[in-house]
This record gives sequence, structure tokens and C-alpha cells, in this order.
Amino acid sequence: MLFRRNINPQHALKGVLYKLIEMLSIFATTEYHKQLKQIIGKEDRLDELVNIIDILEKRPVPSANSILIKKGEIAFPIDWYNMQPPFILPEEIELNEANLLGIVFSKLNNFEKAYFYLKKQNPSLFKELDFINRLQQGIPIGTDELASHYSPFEEYRLMHNQAILRHYTATPENFDADKTVYFYEEAVKCAPNEEYRAYTSRQLALLFIDLQQAQKAVRVLESLHSPDLSKEAKNEIKQAVSQAWMQQLTVPYDTGLLKKLKNTLWEVLQFYEQANRNAEAGLLLLDAAHIANISESFSESLGYATRAINIFEEEGLEELAGNAHLRKGTLLYTWAQNGNPQFFKPAVESYQKALKIFTKESAPNVFADIQHHLAVIFTDMPTDTKKKGLWAGVAVSSFNEALEFYTKEKYPYEYAMICNNYGNAFTKFPKAVLSDNFEKALFYYQESLNIRTAAYPYERAITLLNFLEASWNVSNGSGDFNEERYLDMVEKAEEVKTLVNEKDMIAEAEKHLALLNDLKQAVT
Repeated sequence: MLFRRNINPQHALKGVLYKLIEMLSIFATTEYHKQLKQIIGKEDRLDELVNIIDILEKRPVPSANSILIKKGEIAFPIDWYNMQPPFILPEEIELNEANLLGIVFSKLNNFEKAYFYLKKQNPSLFKELDFINRLQQGIPIGTDELASHYSPFEEYRLMHNQAILRHYTATPENFDADKTVYFYEEAVKCAPNEEYRAYTSRQLALLFIDLQQAQKAVRVLESLHSPDLSKEAKNEIKQAVSQAWMQQLTVPYDTGLLKKLKNTLWEVLQFYEQANRNAEAGLLLLDAAHIANISESFSESLGYATRAINIFEEEGLEELAGNAHLRKGTLLYTWAQNGNPQFFKPAVESYQKALKIFTKESAPNVFADIQHHLAVIFTDMPTDTKKKGLWAGVAVSSFNEALEFYTKEKYPYEYAMICNNYGNAFTKFPKAVLSDNFEKALFYYQESLNIRTAAYPYERAITLLNFLEASWNVSNGSGDFNEERYLDMVEKAEEVKTLVNEKDMIAEAEKHLALLNDLKQAVT
């Protein structure tokens, strides 16, 4: 179950990184070690999952894998490793058997045992721990369930957790962006120190990224420049700002922004690799593959994508591996279209691996997208004449699978795009014996044009030009001059000139008009 609200698919993927914690570390001075070992020893073999470490000899790792013991109280470091949802627990909890074992079992995802220890001794603590469990499972949580005892830290914690619940558990129907931003900003104002301020600010920036407001995210993140921040905090800020910059990439690409992105991604990637944060490194490699691709560094891009796939498969992250295969397939297909036909076959192989994860039942939208890509590949893939008909049949099947999900009523924009490409495919298929492929092409182009109105000028112009090209090849029956088709073609060619300013497209429209004029003169 994805943890992040699925506002932005790229960021929603990060939710699968909230996986089971397999090993815990309790950091405490040696005076507490005997007591801790006695408590952990109450449960058979629990000591195999819990390390007790001298806090004076080793710095605690700032992640949800760590538990701190300070002055007889249980405390928690900020989870900069993103091991669990960003819900903040109470600042200090009394060190006793019930509390410690309840916390340990909750972190090991054994909530039955956690409940056993806390149901009578500390039910309010169990409720706090269960909030994290419910966030991970995608179970709704009402903000009125939060409780707070007044203190400066508790005021901050309440504001932060209010924002977290509104951000991550709201449905599209009840999500209130303004209120969520308000609670994040209030939490930032009353954060007890710069580290907590950075932690909440990063979550606010991720919300802005989810809302496609990258510039706001960058402003929030660039305000976090305290030299006292931990190295983990600085790295996560870099990671978040790189995601905001990725969202700002538009054609024509800003070379300065591309350079900043490359450098920042490389710094964050090195940090993740040194910390053995492999899954997050894999996600960064996919971003690096995208940057290398738009920088036209194909081999570099392919190398990053392949490394990401290897990481995800080794970590057992099937959905991320499937997404990486999808990205690799798209990369190979793009380069195949740019004069490298040898990449069509490996593109198909990558897409087919992705289909093993994104099935029609489990991910119908992704399944349909892949079928659309495959349909275009099967149409364009070079092959001998004998196999052309076979591949045409496979392409038709894939186009129909895509249109089964992307219907005109529910997804008009996607429907129009697929119909345009379906029309293109019919112009490339081998000649049919019992039907006119160009007539079928015109049908699908018209389906696309019914949706691609002047509100989509560029897309409409492309389909109009495709329609014109196919119209020259369609059968006119008796062979007589088809006045109706002639007038329709003139109208469409003239319309292209009103929709776009691109010289190549206007020149193509003018070419059609000149040919139509020659045709008219020849028959009069």
C-alpha cells in the first residue's frame, strides 16, 4: 500500500520505501544497559533483533531504527532516513518495561504484542504508535483524534502531526490544501530547534511538489541554511530541492538548471550509497537517467536505469523494479525512434518485464500505458515483409487494450492521443484485402480531432496534418474528383496555419494547399 497520497505518481512511489524494520538499535549510556537487557530478555530471542549500544561510543543513526535513552526517558531521533511516516511521537516517555517493549514491538510491526504491553499500562502511547501503523496502511485518521498536553514541544508536535494527517490520509474529496499548509507553517514557526524546523519544512516542500507548485517548494527549502543542521538533514533538503527542480524542467531545457540538478543528484546519490540506503539510491538513479536522456547522453542514461533495476530487484521492491523497467523501455523506444532501430526489441523486452508487475487487474492505467507504447513499437519495428501482417495484428490488439481503459468519456485527452497514434499505425500497416486501412486511419484521426479542439492547438495541428497525409491515399471509389474531400482538406490545411507558429508545420500545410490547388486545376 502506498503511503503518500497519490497526487503525484513520481512522489507516490516513495511510499513503498516505508518497509518493515528488521533490526533496532537502542542507544544509551552504560548505566542503563543492564536494565535494558533485562527488559529485552523478557521476550524469547528478542535480543536477536535489538542491539544495545553505548551512546558515548557511537553516534545514533537519525532514523526510526533508533531508540534513545536519556535521563531515564525514552526518546527518538528525527527520522531523516524515511523509515516510517513522518509522524512525531512524544518528546519523552518514561523508561519502563511496558513502554519500552510496546515501542520495540510497534517498530517491528508486531502491534498485537505492542497492544498486549500497553493496553493497560499506557493506552495513550499505544494510540500514538498506532497512528504510525494506520498511516503506513493507508487507514483514515481524523485530526480530532490527536491529543496534546501543553508544552512548547507538544504545541509544535500537534501542529506538525495535524499537517501530516491532512497531507497523507485525506481523500481527494476532503483534502484541504490551504489548511494543510497552514498547519505546516504554524509548526515551522514553533519548532523547538533548527533540526525540527528543517524536518517540518521539508514536508511542507514535498506538499508543494505534490501540488505542482515547485517554485514554492524551492523557496521553502532554500530558507533552510543553518550551519548547525545535521549532515542527514542537509542531504534530505538537497534531495527534496532536486525533486522540485525536476518538476521545473520544461522545453527548451535550462542548461544552468540541468547542471545544478546533475551536481545535486550526484551528491545525494553518493550520500545514499555510503549509508547503504539502496532503494533511495535507486530512485535517484532513475532521476539521473532522465537528466542524462534529455541531455542526449544515451549510454549514460541507460546505465543509470539498469543500475536502478538491479538495486530494486536485489531489495525485493517489485513495484519500483517494474517502474524502472517501464522507464528503461521508454528510453530505449525514444532512441529507437531517433534512428537507432536496434533498440526496438530491447524496448519491447523492458515493457514486457514491466507488465509482469503492472497487470491489468493490479494497475489498469499503467497496463494501458504500456500497451499503448507496445502498439506503437509493433507498428514501427523493422521486420521482413512476411511478418508485417503478424505485427500489425499484435499492434491492433495492444491499441484496443489501451482504449479499453482510456475511454472517450473518462479520459478524453488520453483517448485522443491513442486514436491519433492508432490512425498513424493504419497508414503503416500492410495493405488489407477486404478493407481500406487509410479509411480506418481517417476514422481514428477524426475521433482524435473531435476532442483535440482549438483548445489544444499544437495537438490538433499534428492530427490535422496526419489526416491530410492519409487523405491523399484513401480510395475515392469511382476515381472521380471528390469535391467534398477536396474542400475538407483545404479547410483543414488552412486551419493548421491559424493554430501554430512552427515553421515546419506551416510549411507542411502550405505544401498540401499547393498540391490541392494543382489537383483542382488538373480536373477543371
